[in-house]
Amino acid sequence: MSEAFHARLRDALDGFRRDGVYKKLNHLDSPQGPVVRMEGRGDVVVLSSNNYLGLCDRPEVVEAGRRALDRFGAGTGSVRFICGTFTVHRELETALAAFVGAPSALSYVSCWNANEGLLPTVLDENDVVISDALNHASIIDSVRLCKAARRVYAHSDMTELERILRESRSARSRLVITDGVFSMEGDIARLPEIIDLARRHDAVVAVDDSHATGVLGARGRGTAEHFGLVGEIDVITSTLGKALGGAAGGFTAGRAELVDYLVQRSRPQLFSNALPPTVAASALAAVRSVESHPELVARLRENAVYFRGQLRERGFQPLDGETPIIPVILGDTAKAIRMSELLLDEGVFVTGFGYPVVPQGHARVRCQVSAAHTREHLDLALEAFTRAQRKLGLG
Repeated sequence: MSEAFHARLRDALDGFRRDGVYKKLNHLDSPQGPVVRMEGRGDVVVLSSNNYLGLCDRPEVVEAGRRALDRFGAGTGSVRFICGTFTVHRELETALAAFVGAPSALSYVSCWNANEGLLPTVLDENDVVISDALNHASIIDSVRLCKAARRVYAHSDMTELERILRESRSARSRLVITDGVFSMEGDIARLPEIIDLARRHDAVVAVDDSHATGVLGARGRGTAEHFGLVGEIDVITSTLGKALGGAAGGFTAGRAELVDYLVQRSRPQLFSNALPPTVAASALAAVRSVESHPELVARLRENAVYFRGQLRERGFQPLDGETPIIPVILGDTAKAIRMSELLLDEGVFVTGFGYPVVPQGHARVRCQVSAAHTREHLDLALEAFTRAQRKLGLG
């Protein structure tokens, strides 16, 4: 056993602690929801979950998973083309495609896998991939794995995107990839302009809609519905681990030839077991629940507007936006981490982020509200913010 190897890891961990970026795990002993039971803390209000519609513990979603466990068993045993594909996966993929407005869809064990299974599969050295500077880490890793030439445009800078499209016109294919909702900022991609530029320059558009599926649009169908562009995106990737039940899994949606090609060549699909059937079934029930209850999407939007406005009234600086991701800028990393600790002492679970996760001087606590939050939950959290503000000397 190499002592030098483990000593290097210990030194790095000590550095994380000194720099204030060491992550501590908080253990929950209840279902994910607007209020959870946290080990050593009791009941706390959660403002740090992607459980946007409160479906993690919705009875019909949980029960669908139970029934699938009895019907299909605990797992798949191997990859889909080797040992067979469960009918629940086909049913889920049909429902997901219809929900996001695409002809076809393919499920993965995570959206990270869906993203990493996309770019290296459909692009090579004859192509160019063009990525927003603030795209999610899974997109960044997919770009790194891809043999295509890589170009990055400044966040939501359409002038730079157009310049790159012009400069790369000799490539066989250009693929522009962007988050639908950017997770650290909470802002929305300028999708109408991106699609217009792509059409004019014969480029493909791919959108990771993980923080928009179940969130944006009147019926929660994502960024495309928000802008009235359902069916206009070439490729959509998204997650089942946030608004759609919050368990696990992801998917890629697009035209039939794209999905079939991914079935044939996408390495995360070819060399990983499929989503456990119980998770696929609960995700399917979550999709059906969103389709049947658009009032959940409306309530989520109302909660986000209320919470953002009340924070401003208390002297905080939440970033503008239309999403339930509400970053409160504090500037200094130590203040953001300390604010998070003070809020947890007050019974509110929200995470602080600083450099290098966000740029220097832009440290924040990132609040994420849910349709399951009552006004009482939100007001309790707001009062906790006010008390923590005073303790930090910010008020």
